[in-house]
Amino acid sequence: MLPGGKSVLFRASAKTVAVMAFDGSLFLHLVDQFVHMQGYRPNASEVRSWERSLPALAAALNDANLGDVEVMLEYALPLNSKRADVVLAGVHPVTGEPSYVVVELKQWSQALPYEGDLTLCHVDAYAHPVLNPVEQVRRYCEYLVNFNGAVAGHGNRVHGVAFLHNATESGVSGLREIERDGHGLLFTAERRGAFLDHLRTVLSDKHPGAREADELRAGATVPSKQLMSVAAEEVRERQQFVLLDEQQVAYRMVLNAVEKAKHADRKEVVVVTGGPGTGKSVIALQLLGDLYRRGVPALHATGSQSFTKTMRKVAGARKPEVQDLFKYFNSFMTAEKNSLGALICDEAHRIRETSANRYTRAEHRSGRAQIDELIDVAYVPVFFLDEHQVVRPGEMGTVAEIKAAAARRGIPCRVVPLDSQFRCGGSDAYLRWVVRLLGLEPGGPVVWEPDDRMQLLVADSPQEMEAFLEARRAQDYGARMSAGYCWRWSPEPKPGDPLPPDVVIGGWARPWNLRGDRSVSGAPPAALWATDPAGFGQVGCVYTAQGFEYDWSGVIIGPDLVWRGDRWVTDRTASKDPVFKRSTPDSDVDRLIRNTYKVLLTRGMVGTIVYSTDLETRQKLRELVEGRQERQPVTA
Repeated sequence: MLPGGKSVLFRASAKTVAVMAFDGSLFLHLVDQFVHMQGYRPNASEVRSWERSLPALAAALNDANLGDVEVMLEYALPLNSKRADVVLAGVHPVTGEPSYVVVELKQWSQALPYEGDLTLCHVDAYAHPVLNPVEQVRRYCEYLVNFNGAVAGHGNRVHGVAFLHNATESGVSGLREIERDGHGLLFTAERRGAFLDHLRTVLSDKHPGAREADELRAGATVPSKQLMSVAAEEVRERQQFVLLDEQQVAYRMVLNAVEKAKHADRKEVVVVTGGPGTGKSVIALQLLGDLYRRGVPALHATGSQSFTKTMRKVAGARKPEVQDLFKYFNSFMTAEKNSLGALICDEAHRIRETSANRYTRAEHRSGRAQIDELIDVAYVPVFFLDEHQVVRPGEMGTVAEIKAAAARRGIPCRVVPLDSQFRCGGSDAYLRWVVRLLGLEPGGPVVWEPDDRMQLLVADSPQEMEAFLEARRAQDYGARMSAGYCWRWSPEPKPGDPLPPDVVIGGWARPWNLRGDRSVSGAPPAALWATDPAGFGQVGCVYTAQGFEYDWSGVIIGPDLVWRGDRWVTDRTASKDPVFKRSTPDSDVDRLIRNTYKVLLTRGMVGTIVYSTDLETRQKLRELVEGRQERQPVTA
């Protein structure tokens, strides 16, 4: 393995990086290490940026006489799959304390602020607006301070610079207007001398930086602020999360759309797509909080009872009126058109064909599609969705459906993709492994390559899985067990009676989570199963777990999905899910069952332990996870 382990792509002193950059060997090392860590080759633009930008930085460090500074290339931010281009580690020349410089490198020759929003910019090479690199690197610095124990509480030790080594001052002058502090400064080719001077003011030329780099990499990851526990502050007060890159672009695009709609009396639809943990709900809550503080009429809506009730409970703890900001998708059947400035539709993959059900009054049965109701009610409807999380028949929240509904009304629709993800320890590799495992992307399952971001284990029994999770709870981690819907779900017992142990596997039996709104026999109501510590005693269903996260996730794969020979086989007769009707096509059932396990397997922030009720399936999982079929005991 190359120096630097897996949280950086390559690490060495500045003088070593300079030698390798100029003799051409650095890029070969970076490509090889990238393939080893990620399992696929970097794209051409990434390699091109290494070839063109790193020599410019290496030359600057050399000319500044900072050859002993430690250079960490492609530094992975904690609990997040984002990587800073470069982090420089050394000693501050005045204080003698550790000093770090986060460097964002750009090959741009010119860039302009985007439509008057200085935090976004337009670059000819990109079809969509991108984040101003000053804002980008500032947020990387803030995120590092928030999540790395080595610099937590020491924000003055972290500095940020955007080095646009091909740009002239006139070509990017508009970007500099948001420079506010040492977390975000902009330097161009014309101001290379000022860049060297700045580096010398924060990095000593008399001390090597290897020890300081060690300290940063050994810094304990500050636990991620759980979405539910800070929702009140998100809505009532100020921002608690630092939005990065595409997250901030999505956030600004929505705010800009709301401002334009207000002044020009026009509608616009925004769709934000991303997999589990890409920050969709974080952005949704920040948007709601910001709009709420600005006095813009806005609501949050989902199709998830658990998610909505949790938001109401947490965000409205001290201000009951805040609870009214959280609605369901079927709440807008009779709402007046454009009565809202914005509607934030979270978990929009759960949009259904119609809002009407058996309880809907006859006079409200308009026959309108639910998606049309959601678009009609606000000047700026915003949809956050992951198409791979559709788990029920009749759910139709897809980009294509939303774009088509907007087009029928002549309303412009913008799509903002979120790539990097924060759940699963920030491990893009794990998320890709899951979608390949389940056949949701082509290529077939691949062997899991352990990384330092996500732990993956296979249990040989539910008892072993539960004991392992109990041990994690004893270490103050959160943990939950969930399962495919393969066991009957009994009616809830009377208060004081024990919960029926419906999930039975051999001599092991546990109850499903509660369905209702009240606690029974010490078990929390359904909406709080994922967040109340008392939820550990019950097995969660996909409809309860979806939208939530916990440190350790135990997943039971039931007999509705088994491995036979060289492929997965779904058995609809093994499913006890009442949403599957006889009229539901086999192809839909197959897709929905696979999506269900994708949701369950991507709830964990630290690790996942999986168990299958089927022996052949367990052997296949062990082969994929451990690289072998013989038993490797799971240690508690």
